[in-house]
Amino acid sequence: MPRPEGAAPALDDELFGLTQSDLERALNLSLSRGGDFAELFLERRVHSSIRMEEEIVKDTSESIVLGLGVRVLKDDQTGYGYTSDLSPDGIRRAARSAAAIASGGSGGNAAHPGRAIRGGERLPGPDEAHAAPLPVKIGLVREAYEAARRYDPAVDKVKVSLSDVIQTVLIVNSEGLLATDRRPMVRLVCLAIAARGGRREAGFSGGGGRIGLSHLSGKMSPVTIGSEAAREAVGLLEAREAPAGEMPVVLAPGHSGVLIHEAVGHLLEADFVRKKTSVFWDKLGRRVGSGPVSIYDDPTIPFFRGSYGVDDEGTVPARTPLVERGVLTGLIQDRLSARLLGRRTTGHGRRQDFTCFPLPRMSNIFIDRGDHDPEEIIRSVKRGFYAERFLGGQVEDSGKFTFSVSSGRLIEDGRLTFPVKQATLIGSNLDILRKISRVGSDLAFSLQTGTCSKEGQDVPVTDGCPTLKVDSMTVGGSLEG
Repeated sequence: MPRPEGAAPALDDELFGLTQSDLERALNLSLSRGGDFAELFLERRVHSSIRMEEEIVKDTSESIVLGLGVRVLKDDQTGYGYTSDLSPDGIRRAARSAAAIASGGSGGNAAHPGRAIRGGERLPGPDEAHAAPLPVKIGLVREAYEAARRYDPAVDKVKVSLSDVIQTVLIVNSEGLLATDRRPMVRLVCLAIAARGGRREAGFSGGGGRIGLSHLSGKMSPVTIGSEAAREAVGLLEAREAPAGEMPVVLAPGHSGVLIHEAVGHLLEADFVRKKTSVFWDKLGRRVGSGPVSIYDDPTIPFFRGSYGVDDEGTVPARTPLVERGVLTGLIQDRLSARLLGRRTTGHGRRQDFTCFPLPRMSNIFIDRGDHDPEEIIRSVKRGFYAERFLGGQVEDSGKFTFSVSSGRLIEDGRLTFPVKQATLIGSNLDILRKISRVGSDLAFSLQTGTCSKEGQDVPVTDGCPTLKVDSMTVGGSLEG
């Protein structure tokens, strides 16, 4: 039955074995040395995985994680303790560890958790992957594996893995908030290696998100995923070395979103801004890109890998404008950064698990669609480079970046021609944002397989963009190209 509006979520004794009085005592102990704010983060995570290569299922695994993290804030300092021992003694030890940040204080206010927020209803998504029999999961892995192997005789090695997680979280804080969220996750990926004439190339594909196994169909079916990985690997066997020099670059829809994530998104995370280590630290309200460029981060997109019903601080998220028509209008905020900057949190406080305190993190970041026809964008380029798939890159605080492109194509006389590989895109984020002259109408998102690392914490993310034309960019490759 649906829960009445405003009613507190019940504590699930089967998950955490704690009462509301237990939580209040832990919060009050956390504040006992003068902290300004205290928070409990309880997590239960069930994870399973299957890996297949060399024609056999190499391994399967299942794990269950249960634990509690305690955070105390005092001015701009953070104290954190955690435990997988949810006995009264274990919780007291974690609370005292977190409280130590406020050593010498006179004691905080009493905590009375009870203002309820429940995130599960806001993010639909079946979790039948957790309950599905092992043979069913192995069957999906085999489908992807066999599709890659039979794609072309040149494919001589394939690896496929399937993982599924169901995470349940409970967040309680000293301001009276009590929030819950239930988060399913599935990830099916395939790596294919093709060899011919002494050359070896790799292709990758995958799919998933906050879904159940029934969603692994269509463009995310195991057969499609396996075939696409093999197609990329075989295609790269015929690829030329990339050209080098300054030239127009067209970024393919979907996959090129990783460049926006790395080169722009991280530097819009508010902890970098408040510490003045980001090139954007003094640019709120100022133009940072061309008129067609609008960038958003949206944790509410149904079924996406980076989505959630409440963030890991219990805040209900919303689509967050970052750049609107070239002007920097927002930041990716967590509670601490928002308080120090005098702004509102945007629901982007995220953590890897109960052993970690939250940081401002991206969820699903993208450049929004524009008005240009994608084919017209390609036709507008006399000679240039079309970037399709990325391997990754490096970005400095100054905004300078270097990205490796695994596959792309030459653009000659307005047409996509020869496949190329091993290109490098070099530039700075402010320069590139200002040189985006055309934004396509074909917004797409990258594979639902991405994970973002920051300060040793990994969280699931998605990124995207439409076809983009950058008028001039440095491409590193072969001078003979």
